Amino acid sequence: MKERPFSRAVVKAGHDRRDFIKRVCAGGLAAASLPLGVTPVQAGASEDLPPVAVPGPIPQVTIAGVKIPRMIIGCNPIGGWGHAVPNMSLAMTDYFTLERTVAFLKRCEKAGFDVWLGYWADKPLKALRMLWDQGYKTRPYFLGNLNAKGQLSGAESGSNEDIKSYRPIWYVHHGNVTDFLFSAGKQELVHTFIKKVHDELGIPAGVSAHNPDNIKYIEDKGWEVDFYQTCLYYLTRPKEEIRAKLGTAMLGEPFLETDRDHMLKVIQEVKKPCLAFKILGAGWHCDTEQSVEDAFEFALTRIKKTDAIIVGFWPKFKDELSQDVQYLCRYGATDAA
Repeated sequence: MKERPFSRAVVKAGHDRRDFIKRVCAGGLAAASLPLGVTPVQAGASEDLPPVAVPGPIPQVTIAGVKIPRMIIGCNPIGGWGHAVPNMSLAMTDYFTLERTVAFLKRCEKAGFDVWLGYWADKPLKALRMLWDQGYKTRPYFLGNLNAKGQLSGAESGSNEDIKSYRPIWYVHHGNVTDFLFSAGKQELVHTFIKKVHDELGIPAGVSAHNPDNIKYIEDKGWEVDFYQTCLYYLTRPKEEIRAKLGTAMLGEPFLETDRDHMLKVIQEVKKPCLAFKILGAGWHCDTEQSVEDAFEFALTRIKKTDAIIVGFWPKFKDELSQDVQYLCRYGATDAA
């Protein structure tokens, strides 16, 4: 997973991402075999699964002063952003009821993964309150932007107090909005967002992007950003740019195989820590157990030791969390205590 990117298969899951992007820009601004210990699931939920068998110490990193597991839990399947066809998105949201969302996050936290990239909608915000009321300590952070009035906004919420009430460890400029603003020559709005997060919320500020050139620009300009959230695929690449390269364009989102290399090179070059997402290519690297493992190895051995990854899970058919924890521990070890 996965930041909640601008999916061609968006459904009404809390909010419509297409309408959201239009608003903010107009305002100026499954495997054939499983590893040992991984449980196949047919129609169950996270509460039906056994505890995750963690093969060793969970790798940790420190991002903007916050010590975290090196794998952040993403939210695309919970929000229904399937990056495929509408029925996939509907299937995800049908599975991830509020109750199953809470059960899934409990299981993640019990396994040692307590940092969640949430999103601004009724279900995830209710899930957080339910978790905290039951004594869990899940630490969220959110994607945001400036609304038409130049205020910090968490998608539906334009209130700083609303944002603060959910105790985010960080606040990150939404990647799709970043790319659109840069392409429109309005990148200073992203810079303003960073300053406002620092001044008004008093927490670390990050910038998410799918276009590696935008990350390089920010780094070269020396913006006071605390970290980057970096998509391994340039999904917001304009169709006309793709046609200029290929003579045609794909029907859906552009998952081009060389994009991963380009963003990983930028991740290696920038001094600030990065949160790499789409390491599984929104499922395109999930045909077999081996392809999933290869994708984890490819990403974890090429990002910096100070970087982390974001991964989304849909445990309807198999215990993806148990599978991926094995790969994280196998390839993501750091020198951090």
